[in-house]
Amino acid sequence: MSGAALKFENPIRDAISRIRFAPKSDSLLISSWDSSLRLYDVGNSALRLEASSEAALLDCCFQNESVAFSAGSDGFIRRYDLHSGIHDSIGNHDDTSTCVGYSDETCQVITAGLDKKILSWDTRTPKGIACVRNMDSEVMSMSLSGFDMMVAVGASIYVYDLRRLEKPFQSKDSHMGVQIVCVSSIPYAKGFAVGSVDGRVALEISCPSNSDDIRYMFRCHPKSTDSKYHLVSVNDIVFNPIIYGAFVTGDNEGYVTAWDATSKRRLFQLPRYPNSVASLSYDHKGQLLAVASSYTYQEANEIEEPPLVFIHEVDNDNMRSVSVGSSSRR
Repeated sequence: MSGAALKFENPIRDAISRIRFAPKSDSLLISSWDSSLRLYDVGNSALRLEASSEAALLDCCFQNESVAFSAGSDGFIRRYDLHSGIHDSIGNHDDTSTCVGYSDETCQVITAGLDKKILSWDTRTPKGIACVRNMDSEVMSMSLSGFDMMVAVGASIYVYDLRRLEKPFQSKDSHMGVQIVCVSSIPYAKGFAVGSVDGRVALEISCPSNSDDIRYMFRCHPKSTDSKYHLVSVNDIVFNPIIYGAFVTGDNEGYVTAWDATSKRRLFQLPRYPNSVASLSYDHKGQLLAVASSYTYQEANEIEEPPLVFIHEVDNDNMRSVSVGSSSRR
């Protein structure tokens, strides 16, 4: 990969909400508030698809290399044919839909919205909605892993079995006492990590029988010179799918930091990005890390630089980066 900045033919005109690498390739899915879903071929540095809709897109996910889904501000869940660009609606929430995920194990599309509902569709049947779960409050974040679904509501985490969505089989207080912004499941183990509005991360990983489980909490930023902590929202957390215990966090100040959950050490921190880090994604080989640098509408004084997506090639301790996105900057 070269170090030159790449530009989309049609610039991303509003905040990036989510980026997701494909399950088996280096195709990158990008949803944004400008109502477009984009599919970028990272290896060939080319935009493969741009599909516009009538609503801001607040989340996206792959079903497979050919099909994707998005969650819109109009409540609708859209399905996309990634070869033709044709999209349709599989259903909707009564209010803004905020989260969407797909489970290979159950063939379900799972969504959450501001209507305080979790909806489920079975993609194998034409009957439409399969399950409705009413929550006490709005779902802030959602993550799927195997048969487990982790849902963040306020300062708590609820864990559901996707085969039995009637009630959670686990309910956990994060012990943060503040709102959780993001929850991330672990691709190779039972457990999750959560990030809060005040810059803390809490980890819970169930290790093999011969090891102790990992449970602890830490702050992503050290104390400043006046001994006060930086209260910066942790917007996203992703685990490397190959390296056990390795994960990265992205925050509202524009920092991406890599951590080792087992040794409880910070591995490295990337140079500060021009905007908040809105979303992160590893490719299936754990060799590419995508970083969305974008304003997030969390704060009134956010710097509104043009949204960018950076692709970092992970090679042991050496990382090279290339900017992929819409920008007039060089």
